Amino acid sequence: MAIGRSFCVLLCVGLYACKHQPPVDRRAANELPARADLVFRGSCDASGAVALEAQRFAVADDEDNILRVYDARAPGAPLSASDLTQALGLLGAGGAKEADLEAGTRLGDRALWLTSHGRNSRGERKPSRMRFFATSMPRRGEAAELFGQPYESLLSDLIGSPELARFQLEKAAALAPKSPGGLNIEGLSARHDQRSVFIGFRNPVPQGRALLVPVYNPLSVVHGQRPELGPATLLDLGGLGIRAIALWRDQYLIIAGVAINYEDDARDSRLFRWDGEHAPEPLHVDLHDFNAEALVPFDSEERVLVLSDDGERAVDGSPCKELRDPARKSFRGRWAQLPAR
Repeated sequence: MAIGRSFCVLLCVGLYACKHQPPVDRRAANELPARADLVFRGSCDASGAVALEAQRFAVADDEDNILRVYDARAPGAPLSASDLTQALGLLGAGGAKEADLEAGTRLGDRALWLTSHGRNSRGERKPSRMRFFATSMPRRGEAAELFGQPYESLLSDLIGSPELARFQLEKAAALAPKSPGGLNIEGLSARHDQRSVFIGFRNPVPQGRALLVPVYNPLSVVHGQRPELGPATLLDLGGLGIRAIALWRDQYLIIAGVAINYEDDARDSRLFRWDGEHAPEPLHVDLHDFNAEALVPFDSEERVLVLSDDGERAVDGSPCKELRDPARKSFRGRWAQLPAR
């Protein structure tokens, strides 16, 4: 009898506890853990990057003319910042003109940088966006210094190249960069020979293929010589254009994105690996909610740091790029593990 009463008491207590437990949030229980994204401050629009030593890297922002150096091991504020407005000839009576920096790469002991070479969003021609230049590789605490002179005639050379005539780049250059068939350069990478570079177009995307153009003498170009352009390569990236390209060991890593609909950038960004000869291989890397636009490959790592252009990301209800206080600005980085070949 006592055993029966004890069982009833335990049963009642159990039923009471179950009844009064807080409801289980099944949605939260099924969600994956939050990604451990790195946050770098002082800038929003990470648009191009160059790997330095010891996991440091220099970043270009397409909303100003400043190169900032960060440490991937200690995210946060920049270690240094170099304003190249005057060196690039972009300081006028009305203030600083925007270069629209979009890409960078390392070539020997120099960093090469490239602007979009496109018109603004309203289709207006902007000579300030016509720059191809080189800087020193900034060491800790040092500023990046211009090497040679900025070259301002690359677009004319591309348009005038017989090798590229079939792409009708003159027509593309007359359109806004977001327009179908417009012109927008966002990729720059050293090639296997470590003497030449690839220029990668986000737009146009001829016949649904991403356009790559080699420049055989980039370091001579920043000393005033005309670029030696080679035949174009067309890559099948699923109809996407090139947002970033970087040489990592003996292969190229490519961020591909939509050419004309910027609202879908984060959804459509994809990472590819290309050996320089065969069809690019898609890599299954999670870029959800990430406006991927720059790659930082370190030779010592089996992973690559992907940077997000977070200029449109909301901060207290306003786009990050519109914030006046640099301390409130930030962009994200995400390590992407590279699968074995």
